[in-house]
Amino acid sequence: MTFSLVVRDAATGAFGSVISSSSPAVAARCVHLRDGVGGVHSQNVTDPRLGPELLDLLEQGRPAGQALAELVAAEPAREWRQLLVVDAAGGTAVHSGGRALGVVGEHRAPAAAAAGNMLATPDVPRRLVEGFLAATGSLERRLLAAYEAAMAEGGEAGPVHSAGLSVVDGSGWRVTDLRVDWSEAPLPDLRALLDVWEPQRDDYVTRALDPDGAPGYGVPGDDR
Repeated sequence: MTFSLVVRDAATGAFGSVISSSSPAVAARCVHLRDGVGGVHSQNVTDPRLGPELLDLLEQGRPAGQALAELVAAEPAREWRQLLVVDAAGGTAVHSGGRALGVVGEHRAPAAAAAGNMLATPDVPRRLVEGFLAATGSLERRLLAAYEAAMAEGGEAGPVHSAGLSVVDGSGWRVTDLRVDWSEAPLPDLRALLDVWEPQRDDYVTRALDPDGAPGYGVPGDDR
């Protein structure tokens, strides 16, 4: 019920995620990013606990493939799980269990891992990666371009209703964390959210790290 991409930006070390599903609130359940460590998606029949467990293994020094192999070997419901991992060196790994739903696909490139289930075509993950690599601009814009390419390939076999786009860049939290939890058109809704958010993103980082130097909010009661 989900297709997704998780990446490491070689230029900045940031980790990013874009994800979409026919089920509600997919980004709230499936996306796990940790500054300086890696990015993980836990999807299909989702167990959100697996994301932090994989990130812990990465933080302990396992590369993506080893971390995923260890977790999958210990996971009793492994046949239901689909897991994507990118580590701090740009290593990638994907697991799709034998009971993953519908048409299943995977595609990897250096520092980028994509996978999905219940897909319109198994080429959707490839198009996620290709769309990302062909795009320019901010990490957020490249992730959105990947989502657009996947939808042009057909996306899920049925309608999608939720989506999310997230980035961690070393600041200590998700500097971008946009979610469309239920919509008849999550792609244009997510694009509209990014149009509002991106021009203000860096100001919110400044507000957190240097309140005295932060720009004003431009609202009544803000006297700066």
